[in-house]
Amino acid sequence: MRVAELDLDGPDGRVLAFGPAPPGQACPLPGTPLAEPASGAAGDVFALVRVRGRPVATVVCRVPPGRRAVDAVAVAARARLAGREPPAAPPHGDLPRTSVVVATREGAGRLARVLDSLLAQDHPEYEIVVVDSAPVTTATRDLVENKYGGLRTVRVRYVGETVPGLAVAHNRGVAVADGAVLAFTDDDVVADPHWLTSLTAPFADDPRLGCTTGLILPARLGTPAQILLESHGGFAKGFTPRTYDPLRPPADQPLFPFTAGSFGSGANMAFRAAVLRGMGGFDPATGTGTPARGGDDLYAFVSVLAAGHRLHYTPQALVWHHHRETWRDLTGQAYGYGAGLTAALTALLVRRPALLPALLRRLPAGLAHARAITASREAGAGGVPGTHGAGEHPWPRHLSRLERRGMLAGPLGYLRARLRLRGFELPDVEAGRR
Repeated sequence: MRVAELDLDGPDGRVLAFGPAPPGQACPLPGTPLAEPASGAAGDVFALVRVRGRPVATVVCRVPPGRRAVDAVAVAARARLAGREPPAAPPHGDLPRTSVVVATREGAGRLARVLDSLLAQDHPEYEIVVVDSAPVTTATRDLVENKYGGLRTVRVRYVGETVPGLAVAHNRGVAVADGAVLAFTDDDVVADPHWLTSLTAPFADDPRLGCTTGLILPARLGTPAQILLESHGGFAKGFTPRTYDPLRPPADQPLFPFTAGSFGSGANMAFRAAVLRGMGGFDPATGTGTPARGGDDLYAFVSVLAAGHRLHYTPQALVWHHHRETWRDLTGQAYGYGAGLTAALTALLVRRPALLPALLRRLPAGLAHARAITASREAGAGGVPGTHGAGEHPWPRHLSRLERRGMLAGPLGYLRARLRLRGFELPDVEAGRR
């Protein structure tokens, strides 16, 4: 399934641009001549729809033989947007100086892709901090210092971290970064040129805001595993902006604020630096590269809300993610999701025991809600990803079983990770730059 993007001049407007996605892969900017996706052949197309540059929806359509892909996608897009005019971009105050932290481990082969997209951002003042997690070669250092070290417009810094684990690497970035806002993304994404501006603008307007998250779309849908993951929402949280306020808990989330998976993902998040440092950064015993298998972002989201700060999701802050390609990757991912969730909850209760009464009060309703979601996901009718989270492909039961097994293993994995960290010198995020 080809991935493309289409920009319209309005819900029923003319086509401004069409081409392959993600940006940086010969996708034309608004106002430039139209182009077909690279293959140019009939078949399914997954497309991001923009209205005057703003992401508003995704569509999937089949391009019949002999028909231009742009025409088929435009028809599907106009049908999806019929009757609704997307809101204009709200004005924002002065953008805060931002540090973008990219953690990687032996990822030099893909790191240049994300760094090139980060250097194309329209944010007026930012730096990039590359954290090399437990490196065994000098490939990442060589890439950063030789290709990006001499840039004058945006500073790209290399930092090594000997202790393995994603959360430790993120904390190393927090300790050295100098931005008032700290943004995080992964080495397997491509950032939209407006990503950083959209992700950080809300901090200028809301002093109670502690965290923002953004939209994550697939860079490729070339394998059944990638299509299955995206059919069940992938990493995306939809196209409706939403602010989560601990003073006004959302009625549709009975486990709030412990429903961290609904807030966003670690490949697309930003924090007010003072808030993140004030809560001690990420829990170093969570995240990939540890026995906990994940949960570092979930822990941070809940910690921000538990401390009384708001969290805002904005679909305008877009990155394109290279999903894992094989069934083996997907099974490992399912297990890791379950383990990371309960590891994050364990971390919260270990480090913030005052949250235990609130969690126990919400647990019965939350478990019932989770069972309903699982049952709906496994009963999918089959299809292709178009509306995020529609579950149109049935979710294999063995993946659900793996996720539940991961949930059972998560607390033990977290405790094992804590034991492994004993004796290591960890980054001091509270003493970092302010």
